[in-house]
Amino acid sequence: MASKKLDEQAVRHVAHLARLNVSEAEVRLFAEQLSTILDYVEQLGELDTDDVPPTAHPLPLSNVFREDAVTASRPVEEALSNAPEREGAFFKVPKVIDQDSA
Repeated sequence: MASKKLDEQAVRHVAHLARLNVSEAEVRLFAEQLSTILDYVEQLGELDTDDVPPTAHPLPLSNVFREDAVTASRPVEEALSNAPEREGAFFKVPKVIDQDSA
């Protein structure tokens, strides 16, 4: 297996794209670490996966949500019972958008 070496120029390029400031020592360290990661990925590519079905998750998942059905709404008093502020039958919240900037 040939080692995939990630050069320091590639690390600088990726750091630039990600807007990261990295020192020269970090560039050397990351180049070595990322090259090691690429070697492991290459090893995984050598595995025989012909009899392994494709999956999106290693564990079986099932939908844990309730059925989407129309139900009766909570009474207004119950819905507003824990509201810090209310105005009539509505929640009262601070203004978030200034009229001048909308």
